[in-house]
Amino acid sequence: MHSATRRLATFSMLAGAVVFGMVLAGALDLGPAGLAAPAPAGSTAEAAPAGPSIAAPLPTFADLAERVLPAVVSIDAQTIGRGHPPIGRGQPDPFEFFFGPRRRGEGDAEREFRSDAGGSGFVVSADGLVVTNNHVVEGATKIRVRLAGRDYDAELKGTDTATDLALLKIDAGRQLVALPLGDSEALRVGEHVMAIGNPLALGSTVTVGVVSAKGRSIGLSRDTSFENFIQTDAAINRGNSGGPLVNLRGEVIGIATAMNWGAENIGFAVPVDTLKAVLPQLRDTGQVSRGYLGINIANLNWERAQAFGLSEPEGALVTTVVDGAPAALAGVRHGDIVLKVDSRKIRETRDLIDYVSSRRPGSKVELELLREGKKLTVDVELSERESLADAAPEDDGEDASGIAWLGLDYQDLTPVLRENLGAPADVEGIVVRDIAATSPLYDEGLTGGDVISEVNGRAIAGAADFEREVGAAASGSFLRLYVRRFDPRRGSDGLGFFAVVRVP
Repeated sequence: MHSATRRLATFSMLAGAVVFGMVLAGALDLGPAGLAAPAPAGSTAEAAPAGPSIAAPLPTFADLAERVLPAVVSIDAQTIGRGHPPIGRGQPDPFEFFFGPRRRGEGDAEREFRSDAGGSGFVVSADGLVVTNNHVVEGATKIRVRLAGRDYDAELKGTDTATDLALLKIDAGRQLVALPLGDSEALRVGEHVMAIGNPLALGSTVTVGVVSAKGRSIGLSRDTSFENFIQTDAAINRGNSGGPLVNLRGEVIGIATAMNWGAENIGFAVPVDTLKAVLPQLRDTGQVSRGYLGINIANLNWERAQAFGLSEPEGALVTTVVDGAPAALAGVRHGDIVLKVDSRKIRETRDLIDYVSSRRPGSKVELELLREGKKLTVDVELSERESLADAAPEDDGEDASGIAWLGLDYQDLTPVLRENLGAPADVEGIVVRDIAATSPLYDEGLTGGDVISEVNGRAIAGAADFEREVGAAASGSFLRLYVRRFDPRRGSDGLGFFAVVRVP
């Protein structure tokens, strides 16, 4: 009896194992039919691929180029002048190469000549408004725009040298394809972009790359306040200037402006948000009026923030206040830190520059300042901004003394030096004669001819005051040196800035 029961149990287990194996094989399609049998005739079912499909479409820029190209133009800017014509953009005169130097008479100064400059642009409105760079059309006598194989005479509607932008108008007799303007503030480093233009007169050229960086200031203009370039590795060459830099949605996010000749694929574009800010004024008045405070400002790094009593490097440090300017009339001082403007937090100088320049002259703004650890607010009525002059240092002097760890050679600001430097009568301090390469002030930008007028907010009359204040600073503390830089050729009040170093 027991033996029969055991045989029945064993048989049941074997039968269950067989059934389970058949079910598992069917589920995994491992049976002979699953491995080799063809699909029934007329069947549309396909076996699921074991891995990623190689037939999946790859990303393409062709559709993007097809949408954008009809709105991109080439620009020919002709200039008619008098005198000796420029030959070949600096190349030798081919006439003189074969026949020797030309004989130039007095009448040559009255000869008319024509020079041509080329660039790119794009249609920004269906009625024919075209955006390009100011340097493409600056000084041009005649401007022609080529679009879709046709040439049009262009009217110069407006220019803005501060942002290197210009607006043209053509009459095509029809509605044109216009490019939408995107949001350069939302642009992320690493995003794909496409540049379209006419490099080296090769029309309708497309290059692609990524956004390499944002917020670049590269010193192209005399006033770098508005330099806020997008850096890209999409190839930009001579002739691309003024052409659009677009995102993958076909929106303009920049205007190609410059390239670095000493590098490979380092190009720069004006952010489209800058264009959007000035476009209405260029269209309506032909020029751009901006609000003006009359201060020079600098960003705060961690050490500067600590030196001015801030826990975080946020805000705009006032380095110079222009005499008689709106900020000076409102009581703003160098050494103040602008924390807010009209309740908008200032994290870096760009925030303050963009906001103030977007306001019309005559409007008022409220500044929240930090002064010697205390907060205060002032109201400022903006005037109209003019271009700022660059300052250049001069070097002169007699005997000097020094504090070894600072690595400075300096002396009192004498009447002779004051006159040679072009410094106003109310400026006191010491003149830097030379600075050692190992000086901690070397990286702060000091150079010969600079005048140090304050140490940690205290005015100094000469070398004795300077050495006393520096000597009194505690080990490990910060020194805030207020520096003035003058240019006797311009007769300016001098560029001011702060140099911050830590006492050993």
